[in-house]
Amino acid sequence: METVERTLDKHGAPVYVRKEIVHNRHVVDTLTERGAIFVDETDEVPEGAIVVFSAHGVSPEVHKTAAERSLKTIDATCPLVTKVHQEAKRFARDDYDIVLIGHEGHEEVEGTAGEAPEHIQVVDGPDAVDDVQVRDESRVIWLSQTTLSVDETMETVSRLRERFPDLNDPPSDDICYATQNRQVAVKAMAPQCELVIVVGSQNSSNSQRLVEVALQNGAEASYLVDYARDIDLAWLDGVSTVGVTSGASVPEVLVRGVVDLLAEHGYGDVQTVTTAEETLTFALPRELRPARNPR
Repeated sequence: METVERTLDKHGAPVYVRKEIVHNRHVVDTLTERGAIFVDETDEVPEGAIVVFSAHGVSPEVHKTAAERSLKTIDATCPLVTKVHQEAKRFARDDYDIVLIGHEGHEEVEGTAGEAPEHIQVVDGPDAVDDVQVRDESRVIWLSQTTLSVDETMETVSRLRERFPDLNDPPSDDICYATQNRQVAVKAMAPQCELVIVVGSQNSSNSQRLVEVALQNGAEASYLVDYARDIDLAWLDGVSTVGVTSGASVPEVLVRGVVDLLAEHGYGDVQTVTTAEETLTFALPRELRPARNPR
């Protein structure tokens, strides 16, 4: 998000963005108002213009087509996604069959699979494991989309290991720390809540997973909303305790709006559930970093 804002500050509007920079309607609408133009593919960007690649990453083919159109590219791919891309390239070089656990058609999955399409098979959940075909059962590794349900991913891995006992694990965990932390917090919170409200957009994978985790861990109901105004007050009937969480890319102002609305309807006693402290920060793309002062 900051990458797009800084690009607009530096170069002025319009700035083109391939796909949604993050899957959040408020963020996309706010950046559109500032002059960002969101497109599906680089061929929609005028030749020579600036295009920002979204947090979900892109395949080498997208970089190639952008170069052919002389586009000035700024890559806002999340470093955690970049890590998975590097893993895919490394294991493809070593001639492994790579099982990429993720949602078919998701931008992140398309970008990662594009790094080594001849080596990567996408597996969309445990039920798809039976369709996996490999050349050498001793040279198979699994990687994953960064925004999945931790529990469902491990269920898929377990099924894969039943078929391929020598299945290799990735060098480090692929699922985003922010995604994991929110799922852990919802697991701790859900048993105490009749209702869990997740602030996030419908096309946000990690937000959708939070609804599922809430329902699987004791909440009687859970709903995904973009804004406080999306809450149906009928959801509150007979409810004494409401849980509130948000997707990883949701601005705090939207969460605060939900908390304030709940306070107006009798839920003013707020207890914070903390299961992790997040201190990790990422650098801006090189093109947008402040110039160093020469000594």
